[in-house]
Amino acid sequence: MNILKINNLTKTYANGVKALDGVTLTITNGMFGLLGANGAGKSSLMRTIATLQQQDNGTVSFNGHDILQHPQEIRKHLGYLPQEFGVYPKVSAEKLLDHIAVLKGISHKKERKTQVESLLHQTNLYTHRKKHVHTFSGGMRQRFGIAQALLGNPKIIIVDEPTAGLDPEERNRFLNLLSEIGESVIVILSTHIVEDVHGLCSEMAILDNGRIIKAGKPAALVAELHGQVWTSIVAKDQLEGFKKRFNVISTKLVSGKTQVRVRSSSVPEAVFEPATPGLEDVYFASAFDHKKTVNQ
Repeated sequence: MNILKINNLTKTYANGVKALDGVTLTITNGMFGLLGANGAGKSSLMRTIATLQQQDNGTVSFNGHDILQHPQEIRKHLGYLPQEFGVYPKVSAEKLLDHIAVLKGISHKKERKTQVESLLHQTNLYTHRKKHVHTFSGGMRQRFGIAQALLGNPKIIIVDEPTAGLDPEERNRFLNLLSEIGESVIVILSTHIVEDVHGLCSEMAILDNGRIIKAGKPAALVAELHGQVWTSIVAKDQLEGFKKRFNVISTKLVSGKTQVRVRSSSVPEAVFEPATPGLEDVYFASAFDHKKTVNQ
């Protein structure tokens, strides 16, 4: 069992932006979803775990080793797919993976060949192995990215916003691949897409303005809202009034009208109907609570 422990992590950049504010988490084998809006601090946390930047305060340890004091203890076991994964033009997938394998310290030629071929098969890229990576579609590039992250049999894999821009078919294929990988190692899935976490991750946390505002098992977090989510269709000119009177956690347009979702322990008004809560409600309700706490 691999254990990643993050304790009271803080990071403020030179421009004064506080990207991480007392982040504390314990992550073990399996898929862990880190959910948050763009700018919430997800990439800052991923970069700190990957030892690409140093924290101001707090500690990160992997299997008992402090990664600030001993960064190699996580680097040698780390697979990392950043949000922007650059590729070399006019280089085939097979040759590029072999080159990255050398950089990762896999010096034995036969071992490299075996790993590269295995990963090309696993990511469904073997038939495209002779093609230049710069010609790949977005989904194929992401699958290539996970292939390079898996070189060297890592114990912890970080993927930062991996499905942004993918079509539904490629997104499902990529997430299924991650799910298979996450059975025996730590996979941290950093995303702003709720659906990427739902049904895939056994544990999750919501990050907002550098703080963890909710953490736990997705199903348990959803269950906490049972009987507390109500919905109604309202006219556009009624919306502001509803926001003043009720705890409106989210709104969206449905057939030209606005559907509001409200959290309440009992039916707010006769116009509301009970709604089945989902992970999206957990996300919006947690952000609503956090914003209210900050503004008090």
